[in-house]
Amino acid sequence: MAYYGQQPPAAGPPPVDQTQQFLWGIFQKVDKDRSGAITVDELQSALSNGSWTPFNPETVRLMIGMFDRDRTGTINFQEFGALWKYVNDWQTTFRSYDKDNSGSIDRGELKTAMASFGYRLSDRFYDTLIRKFDRSGHGTVAFDDFIQCCVVIQVMLCSSFYHSRCLIIMKSTLGAPRMHGTAKYRGGLG
Repeated sequence: MAYYGQQPPAAGPPPVDQTQQFLWGIFQKVDKDRSGAITVDELQSALSNGSWTPFNPETVRLMIGMFDRDRTGTINFQEFGALWKYVNDWQTTFRSYDKDNSGSIDRGELKTAMASFGYRLSDRFYDTLIRKFDRSGHGTVAFDDFIQCCVVIQVMLCSSFYHSRCLIIMKSTLGAPRMHGTAKYRGGLG
């Protein structure tokens, strides 16, 4: 029975197991307009850096683009499940390099992370990365910006040579989350 002003439940598959039920509950909370798909704005309002600050809109757009298999500009429940795992995998990776548990990655921690991914970058390039991905002005990179930084480096370096080998190295070297689909980065590093 529907009540006045009550919206119908979002369309989607019935959850099969407890994990699916858990994700379905989250999906329904994020899908504010009950369209059965999550927009960039809906996803951004649902994600947090752990510091009560919203995710960088550019990172959210990048992730939607990576998981939007049907190219609608939104993510459905199945795509959301993959995105959820991806964000959790990155969170585990981030925490493993945030050695001082500050909630952000400093230059040294970023250098350690990139070296373990198999990247040998110059000190000048690390300075550029910190300038580009440090939105707080503290010389550190927040969780969402760390995701974006890693994906941008992967796209830049792996798209130019040995693409499939680069993806294998990044996944096997440290268990870092791998990219899904193709992502195009338009931000530049300068």
